[in-house]
Amino acid sequence: MAAPITLPNPVKECFKAGRPALGMLTRLGRSGEIARLAKATGHDFVFVDAQHALYNPETIGHIAQAALGCGIAPLARVRSCDDQQTAVLLDNGIMGIVFPDVNTAAEAKRAVDRAKYSPLGRRSVAGGFSVFDYRALSTGEAVKALDENTLVVCMIETPEALANVDAIAAVPGVDVVHVGSNDLLTAMGIPGAYGTPEHLAALDKVFAACNKHGKVAGVGGDRNVARQVEFIRKGARFLTTNSDIAFILAEGSRVTGELRKALGDA
Repeated sequence: MAAPITLPNPVKECFKAGRPALGMLTRLGRSGEIARLAKATGHDFVFVDAQHALYNPETIGHIAQAALGCGIAPLARVRSCDDQQTAVLLDNGIMGIVFPDVNTAAEAKRAVDRAKYSPLGRRSVAGGFSVFDYRALSTGEAVKALDENTLVVCMIETPEALANVDAIAAVPGVDVVHVGSNDLLTAMGIPGAYGTPEHLAALDKVFAACNKHGKVAGVGGDRNVARQVEFIRKGARFLTTNSDIAFILAEGSRVTGELRKALGDA
């Protein structure tokens, strides 16, 4: 009897092992090398930001193929739970979709509908999937493996979403409830107020909802390492460390700063 088809998702493997999955947010990189850089710097996934950056589907597909080849998960943030680009990205190598600005359980269900097959969702069935190296598989085998390993991430970014987080986390098919700290704090009227009592209380509410419904909690936006460690200790298992732009700026500034200081031109 043939062995069942498996399609391990490196992010889900982290969850199973109880380890945090760390991702590099990508806004600048336009080639597959950005996935290899994410891998080389210790990340478990590359988070291609098609919401805020000028990516086209073909570029995202190339990055996804490089990520698959080097053993990290390629994820993409689309524009909304109604983004029709979702299916084509999943059909061409992306292993998880990050849906921004999910405010209600109904919107979370629309996200699941985009990313999962029937009966859980309404994703259209394609063929010749690159994640299976284009092997000929039965539809049943392919659909089962893809549904089990496609990650659905719903972002909490408004007070409305925070009020509805328990219902959002309860939606079948949602894997991760991820706090977009930048947008959430801005919508709360306190932009950039990371680590404040209001921010921490919001995160605690998300952590509690995830614990209640068996979902994974995620945190983005807050780049303070000490606080990120505390978020992980509280149960967060999905974190974006920083963006490719921020990493370049940080290291570039460090090197030029050290050189100028050494030359007495600080």
